[in-house]
Amino acid sequence: MTDSTSRQDLETYQKQGFGTSMQLKKPIGLLIIDFVNGFANPAVFGGGNIADAIKNTVPLLAHARAQGWAIAHSRIVFSDNDSDRNVFTMKVPGLLSLKEREHNSAIVPELAPQAGELVIRKTVPSAFFCTNLSPWLAHHGVQTLVVAGSVTSGCVRASVVDAMSWGFRPLVISDCVGDRAIAPHEANLFDMKQKYATVMTRDEAIAALAAL
Repeated sequence: MTDSTSRQDLETYQKQGFGTSMQLKKPIGLLIIDFVNGFANPAVFGGGNIADAIKNTVPLLAHARAQGWAIAHSRIVFSDNDSDRNVFTMKVPGLLSLKEREHNSAIVPELAPQAGELVIRKTVPSAFFCTNLSPWLAHHGVQTLVVAGSVTSGCVRASVVDAMSWGFRPLVISDCVGDRAIAPHEANLFDMKQKYATVMTRDEAIAALAAL
């Protein structure tokens, strides 16, 4: 329960049958959403607890590689001539600055993809929408999808909802997702835990997955 969620709110969800535990199942995949330079920089799209989430994801990614998980990363990338501008950019015009070769659209160096890891380029919040992420994960047999990234209330949430909709079991790592404001971060962790995903800290998740 977060500071922004009252005990009465939690009891309402429980009485209505939300928040049921979801069994984790192998094989495991890892999706790291939009941990790019622009979202790491408070002067661009960052702030809040995003920097801490990136730091906490470094050992998670190392663990995933050591375990042989299927690993995917996502970036927001718009075309150089803005031909793919959309409603997302109407709400957040600055996103159009995220081009293929721009520093702010590049994945942060400490989480740079390695050979064999999928990199999704997207122009909307969900890493699944109009990309090959779902069939790629299915090809690798993924059942449980571990999720890290930014921001919790935006691209993370959208991707988690789509992951669930495609039949994957999302496992959101609470200290490896971040938002530029803490209130929406906490509210969306609560909501995803009640409706769409399992939510654990990094260390809890690694232990739970190791016990499968």
